Amino acid sequence: MSDVESFDPDRTAVVAVDVQNGFCHPDGSLYAPASGDAVADVRRVVSEARAAGARVVYTRDVHPPEQFADAHYYDEFERWGEHVVEGTWDAELHADLDVREADHVVEKHTYDAFHETELAGWLRARGVRDLVICGTLANVCVLHTAGSAGLRDFRPVIVEDALGFVEPDHREYAVEHADWLFGETTTTDALAFE
Repeated sequence: MSDVESFDPDRTAVVAVDVQNGFCHPDGSLYAPASGDAVADVRRVVSEARAAGARVVYTRDVHPPEQFADAHYYDEFERWGEHVVEGTWDAELHADLDVREADHVVEKHTYDAFHETELAGWLRARGVRDLVICGTLANVCVLHTAGSAGLRDFRPVIVEDALGFVEPDHREYAVEHADWLFGETTTTDALAFE
């Protein structure tokens, strides 16, 4: 990681992963205090990127109530309990975010924001190549989204101090794994959009 990580706003998007009530609000079904703490840092990253002219993408993890009814192998509700169900307050983006009409909101049904969504096409149509990724949970949806971005030839850069997590070692694992395998990491203070 360099001292200053500079991004060209014309080819960069911030991807704020799953900053939703269910994960980031104390009344949420899968609330983690560190995810709540990350909201302000995500907002800062988004604000700086937007001011420079970079694109902003928010992902929402949303599950139709019957999504896992016929699951053969993996049932997220069995693993995590019922969470961010379609049409509920739990699934909405956190109220402290500054979501604007020009921002792109991606609704996803699994950990990876590229899986069966329009995200890759939307980014490519706008000339975006570099992704500044923040949000929650570090070792689940953030890591899966960043890895999937790299496999699609985007440059994923995780903002390590703008991540939610359940346990601190989950965040450390995600950052180390991303830095080693497929992407890069940076911090909010090292980010520059120019």
